[in-house]
Amino acid sequence: MALQSDQTVPELAGGWPLIGHLRDFRRDPVSMLSRGWREQGEIVRFRLGPRDCVLFTGPEAHDAYFRAPEEQLDAKAVYQFTVPIFGRGVAYDVAPEIMDEQLGFLYPALRDSAMRRFAHLMFEEASLFADGLGDHGEIDLPQAMNELTVRIASRCLLGQEVRDQVDTGFADAYHDLQKGINTLGFFLPKLPTPAHRSRDRARRRVVALFSRIMSERRRSGTRPDDFMQTLMGARYRDGRALTDDEISGILLTVLFAGQHTSAVLATWTGLELLGAPSYVARIREEMRKVYRETGAMSLAGLKQQVELEYAVRENERLHPPLILLIRKVLQPMEYAGHTVPAGTLAVVSPAVSHRLPEVFAAPERFAPERFAPPASEDKQHHYALIGFGGGKHRCMGKHFAYLQLKAIWTVLLDRFEFFGDAEVPAPDYGSWVTGPETPCRIRYRPRTEPSVFR
Repeated sequence: MALQSDQTVPELAGGWPLIGHLRDFRRDPVSMLSRGWREQGEIVRFRLGPRDCVLFTGPEAHDAYFRAPEEQLDAKAVYQFTVPIFGRGVAYDVAPEIMDEQLGFLYPALRDSAMRRFAHLMFEEASLFADGLGDHGEIDLPQAMNELTVRIASRCLLGQEVRDQVDTGFADAYHDLQKGINTLGFFLPKLPTPAHRSRDRARRRVVALFSRIMSERRRSGTRPDDFMQTLMGARYRDGRALTDDEISGILLTVLFAGQHTSAVLATWTGLELLGAPSYVARIREEMRKVYRETGAMSLAGLKQQVELEYAVRENERLHPPLILLIRKVLQPMEYAGHTVPAGTLAVVSPAVSHRLPEVFAAPERFAPERFAPPASEDKQHHYALIGFGGGKHRCMGKHFAYLQLKAIWTVLLDRFEFFGDAEVPAPDYGSWVTGPETPCRIRYRPRTEPSVFR
C-alpha cells in the first residue's frame, strides 16, 4: 500500500539520478549526514545508489532505534560482510538465539576476576612496547597503536600461544583480515577484489594456527586460563560442543571487538592529548596519587584513573571509530509522524549525534571535563554517547577497551613526552573503522620525572 504523503520521511536535498547521495557520501559521509540533520531534524532519508536509507539523529531517535525489536530492525541482514572474516556458523551467520548463546560464552572473559589478570598483562605488554621504543625517536601512531593492541588483545583474549605468533605471521594475517572490512565489502563482500582474496587467504592461515594450538592442547592435556580454553570446554544448550571452526570464528569476533576499534580510539586519544598539555598534567598528577603507595598497575588503580577515562570518552565522542551503525527495516517503523518502510536501511551516526549542541556544550571542543560531575553530559540521556552502540547489540567489550586504552596511555605518559603537529589530522573515511589520515607521525623523548611504577 502506498504511503501517505505526510508519512513519508523527508529526503535530503541534492540527490542525483541513479546514484542518489553516493558521491557526497563517499567524499565526506559525516558532513553529508550532518547536513541532513540540519535540514530535516531527527529523521531524514537519503539514497546510496538504489538503496534507501534513513538517518535517526539525537537521543530520543536513538531510543526508538535501539529499542526496536529484531523482527523490525535487523542487524544480521546488514552485517553479512563480516561472514567471510568471522566464518560460517558464528555471529551474524546464525539465528539470533544461537548468536545469543555464543555471546554468552564471552561473559567469563569480561568478569572482574579476568579483568584483574588482564590489567597486569596490559601493563606488561605496554611496558615491553615502551622498552622497544628506546629513549627518543618518531613513530607512526596509528601503526604503533595497531601493533600494541594486537599484542594485548591476542595475549588477553586468545592465549599465550597466539601472542607468541604475533611477530611471526599472525599479525600480518590479522591485518589482511582487517582490510576486508571496507565500504566496498559492505555492499559486495564476495567480490573477488585483491583485498578480499587476501582476506580469505588470511582467514585460512589464522584458522590453521588456532586449530594447531587446540590440537596440541588436547594432545598434551594443558588447560591454560584463557578464552580459547573456555570455548574448547563450552557447550551449547543442547549439549553440543563447539567445532574448531566455530571456536576460531568466535575468537576472531572477540579479537576484532577487543582490538580494531581500540587501536583507532587509542590513536585519537594520543593525538588530542598532544594539544592539551594542561590536561595531560592532570592525568599525570592523578597517576601519582593512584600509584604512589603500590607502585604497580592494577584493575583497582585503573578504575581510579577517572581523568584519563574522561579523555578516552571524549575521544569516543569526537572520533567514534564507527561513524555508522546500520539495521535493515523488516517491518515498517513509525517515528515522529513518519513511516520508515520495510527494505530501508535504518542508520544512526555517532559522529553526527555526538556533536549536537543541545546535548554536548561547545561540541567541537576537546573538553574531557564535560564527563565529570556536575556536568556529566553523557548522563543526560541513556543514548547520548553511543560510540560502542546501544541496545541489544551494544559492544560487550566496551570496558575491556577502556581498560586497555587507560593501561596503554598510563605507561606511555609515564615514560615519555610526546610532540607533534598542533592540528589534529582529518579522519580517513576510506576504512569502515575511522582513524586519522596516515601517515601520522609523532615524536617522543624520555621524561625527566621519576616513574610512578617501581
